[in-house]
Amino acid sequence: MIKKLLTLPIPGQYQVQTAHITTTDGTLLPVSTIGQGPPVLMLHAYGMDAREFLPFIIPLANKHTFYLPHLRGFGLAQPIGLTQFDFVRQYAEDAHSIIEQICQWHKIQALPVAAISMGAQVMWSYFEKFGIARVSRYLNIDQNPAIHNQHDWQGGLFGSRQQEVFDIFRGVIDRSLPYADAESFTHLPFALKRHATDVERLFSLLSVNRTRSKAFIQAMTYKNDPKLALYDHSIWNHKRQCLQAYLTLPYDFRGAIDKVTIPVVNLIGGRSKLYAPKWQQKVTQMLPNATEIVLPKAGHAIPLDEPIGFYKVLKRFFEE
Repeated sequence: MIKKLLTLPIPGQYQVQTAHITTTDGTLLPVSTIGQGPPVLMLHAYGMDAREFLPFIIPLANKHTFYLPHLRGFGLAQPIGLTQFDFVRQYAEDAHSIIEQICQWHKIQALPVAAISMGAQVMWSYFEKFGIARVSRYLNIDQNPAIHNQHDWQGGLFGSRQQEVFDIFRGVIDRSLPYADAESFTHLPFALKRHATDVERLFSLLSVNRTRSKAFIQAMTYKNDPKLALYDHSIWNHKRQCLQAYLTLPYDFRGAIDKVTIPVVNLIGGRSKLYAPKWQQKVTQMLPNATEIVLPKAGHAIPLDEPIGFYKVLKRFFEE
């Protein structure tokens, strides 16, 4: 019986394929695609593989063609390095190339976009540089347009704990700089590997609220000494480069807010420790044409904390 099931043909809309789209610098960027129907675009978070969206979108694949770009250094684009220190703006330029190509393929003027965390930061940069003409509506998932706290803005990353957490990040970057040219994470001193993975786990734990999510992260990320000694953390150097840019560059795209006149849904984790909900709600109020949805028990990583709620929001957004 199992053998027969394995040989049954899978409908085309449920098969994941990989397209390659040429960016402005000539790079071929991999984009996972699935589904049939009008196109939609989803941008993933820092450290995420775009295919992690699949459990949420497969039930919708009979109505939409989903385009899931792999941003440089992550997922299928892991071998593709950055050519700019300002990785957010480079990702925004890549997103522009992708959106233009999708619109050309489907002969449309604009398409819906959903983006989470870093992917949403990329969209704020995109709106600033390229405007809204190619985006019909936008789902912003737990991300504010300004990273650093300022005298008129305390809604940055980690809120009131920003200085404390940023200092921890700066510490691991400073300790790893002498090894920036190391060919593999396995070549780093053991103490540095332990410190780096502990800091990564701290970031992941701050991203969730549910006890079950924290337990999952602990189980998936902790490595005993023998495992850590052999651990080939293939995207470590890329993540370090991104983190260094986050700490260094004054990412602030609030100037683009007034120009984003398309319908926006601002999806907020009610227990987010990365972006305080009250400051995310201020962004909703600042946008000309926005509504908001708050999932009260979710942290920043909404798909992990509230998978069913996240699916329902996606379904409603794409079917409008």
